[in-house]
Amino acid sequence: MKRCVAVLAALACVALVPATEADNSQTGNHQQELGSYSDTPFPAASCPADCQAMAQVTGVQMQIGSHHSPFRVKRPGNIVAFTIRLANPSADQINYFKTTFGAKKTPRDGLTPGGDDAQVRLSVLKPLHTKQRFLLENQSETFDVEQYLGSTVTFALAKALRIHKDRLLALTVPTWVPAFAHSLDTNEAWRASHRSDECTQKNPHPRPHTKMGTFMQYGCFYRTARVLYSATFVPDAAKTSPPAK
Repeated sequence: MKRCVAVLAALACVALVPATEADNSQTGNHQQELGSYSDTPFPAASCPADCQAMAQVTGVQMQIGSHHSPFRVKRPGNIVAFTIRLANPSADQINYFKTTFGAKKTPRDGLTPGGDDAQVRLSVLKPLHTKQRFLLENQSETFDVEQYLGSTVTFALAKALRIHKDRLLALTVPTWVPAFAHSLDTNEAWRASHRSDECTQKNPHPRPHTKMGTFMQYGCFYRTARVLYSATFVPDAAKTSPPAK
């Protein structure tokens, strides 16, 4: 079996369409695709060769090429959809991920009862500016993505996800998901919801951020890797006339 490594550092309509390579300047009132840039498109996802996946974690991409904080919004608005690129693991690799990181094996808050499939959801994080702590403010429904392995797929949210200025949009993985690329340049970096003393562990404690209103330490910062997601953001319309007195 090819080497399988779970990267433990940490979405009802479905459309099989590629991500929009849009400008991420967040100016004007038009929708934007957070985390999508024409100069740094999605790299190939790992698996089946040198297979790595995210497992039981929440992760947020902090740098994509020359673009810093690609998932920090500069004005309030709504997330209406997201796109994820999924690798195509072998049958043996899928079995490894299911038996190691499925909810049946490690039942925890936020996991689908009895679920072993690849699952993801979006999370809105508020930086607390102390010890890399983030507060979970909002979260989407959970999406089972296993039937889309080997493709880049866009999901529309059943309910728009409200997000305020200066919040970050992260990807939460209750079980496992092969939406990950590694061995990239050092200008690719992401942060994960593990304690700082767990960053070098192969199998750190499961820490997906799932409980609303709680904070967690996102103490692990990794370079040369990218979480393969983007999100469609619709900013609030700018007011152009004062209210009537």
